[in-house]
Amino acid sequence: MVYLNSNNTKRASLHTLGCRLNQSETQLIQDQLQSEGYEIVPFGEKADLGIINTCTVTREADAKCRKTIRQFVKKNPEAFTAVIGCYSQMGAKAISSIEGVDLILGNQDKLSVLDYARAGKNERPLIVRDRINQKDFSIQFFGEIPFNQRANLKVQDGCDFMCSFCIIPFARGRARSRDWDNTLEEAKAAVKKGIKELVLTGVNIGTYHSQGRNITDLCDALNEIPGLIRLRISSIEPTTVPEELLDRMADSKHILLPFLHLPLQSGSDNVLQLMRRKYTLQEYQDFVKMAVDRVPDLCLGTDIMVGFTGETEQDFAQTCAFFLEQPFTYTHVFPFSEREGTLVLKREDGVVPIEERNLRCIQLRRLSDHKRHNFMKSYLGQTSKVLLENPREDGFPGYTENYIRVRIPSPGADVRNRLAEIRLRSINADFIEGELIQFLD
Repeated sequence: MVYLNSNNTKRASLHTLGCRLNQSETQLIQDQLQSEGYEIVPFGEKADLGIINTCTVTREADAKCRKTIRQFVKKNPEAFTAVIGCYSQMGAKAISSIEGVDLILGNQDKLSVLDYARAGKNERPLIVRDRINQKDFSIQFFGEIPFNQRANLKVQDGCDFMCSFCIIPFARGRARSRDWDNTLEEAKAAVKKGIKELVLTGVNIGTYHSQGRNITDLCDALNEIPGLIRLRISSIEPTTVPEELLDRMADSKHILLPFLHLPLQSGSDNVLQLMRRKYTLQEYQDFVKMAVDRVPDLCLGTDIMVGFTGETEQDFAQTCAFFLEQPFTYTHVFPFSEREGTLVLKREDGVVPIEERNLRCIQLRRLSDHKRHNFMKSYLGQTSKVLLENPREDGFPGYTENYIRVRIPSPGADVRNRLAEIRLRSINADFIEGELIQFLD
C-alpha cells in the first residue's frame, strides 16, 4: 500500500533524535525530499517514506531510537523505513533486529538517504556504515523551500578530544570542517529564502578551520551577508573559544549574539581529570570571568554530567557549589551512561548506582531552574529585541538576543520572522510574557 494524497504525491515523514547538528542534517534531507515532490507530513501520520535520524549519546537515547522506529513501522508497515545517523553507525545489529526496517545508514552517507530509498523496500535491512572520511567536507544540496524562522548551519563534524565518557568520536569520526566557500554559499542561500538568524552547529565548532580561516573569521564573513541580522553559536568547548569572539559579541554592530554555551561536565577537578577534559576548574572560571566582563548581558549556559564513575558525594557537592557560584544562566543535566568502547569502562571501582545518578540529576536541575528564573527576573520591565517565530495557539514565541524565550499575544496579523522591540512583562513557566512595542524591520 502507498499513501497518496489527492495529487498522487508521495508522503514522507522525518523524525530527529538528539542534537542540533542532527536537526540541521534532517532539515537538509527534508529540503531535498520536497524538491523531489514529496509532501512532508508530521511524524506519526501515514507515510510512504520514514526517515529516523538517530542519537547514541546514552543508553537511554538508544532505547528511545528503537522505540521510535517500532512506532513508525507499526503505523506504516508497507512504508520504506530508513534509520540513519549515530545509532545506525554504532548499533546496526540492534536496529536490524527490528522487523520492517529497510535501510540502516551511518553518518558518512546519511545525506544520500533518498538515493537508497528510490530502489524500494528490501527483504532485509541494507546496512551501509562506511568508514567516516577524515577530510573536510561540502554539502551539495541546500533546498529551495522558503523558511520563515532561524535555521541551523552545519559548519563542522567529528571530534579529536577523546573524553573518556564520549562515544561521539566513534559515531561521528574525527574532527573535520566544512569547506569555506560551501559554507558561505549555503548561508547566502538561506538568507535568500528568508532566514534572518543562523545558528552554527557542529560537534566541536571551535576547531573549525578551512582555507586558513577559523571560527572568528567565519563569523566575520557571515556578518557581511546583507539581510542576515543574527548569528548564534551553539555549544562550544571552552578551550576552543578565541578571545576575539567575545569582542564580536560585545560589538553592537556585529550580528554575533551575546550567548555562550560552554560545557563544564563537572565542578570537581578530580572528576574532570577522570573525564580527560582539557581544563581545570580554575582555567574554566578564569575564562568565564573574562567573558562576562567583556560581553554585556551575556547568557552563559553549560552542560553537566552527574554520576560519572568515580564521582563521590563530595565531588557532586563541589559541582553544585561551583554551578551556583558562577554566573551561569542554566545547565543541561545528564546522568552518566556507560557506552561500550569508551575509556571509562576500564574502571571497575567507583561506579555510582543509577538511582543515585537520577537523584543527583533532579537536585541539579532544580538549581538550574532557580538560576534561569532569576536571570529572567532580572530583565523584567526592560525592552529587548526579539525575532518572532512561527505562531502557536497562545501567541508568537521568540528569543531575545541573550536567549530568553519570550511570547507575545497575537497582534491579529502574521508577524512571524519579524524583528520586534518587546517589553518583558512577567514570567510564565520557562518563558517571559511580553508586550509588543514596535517592529524594527
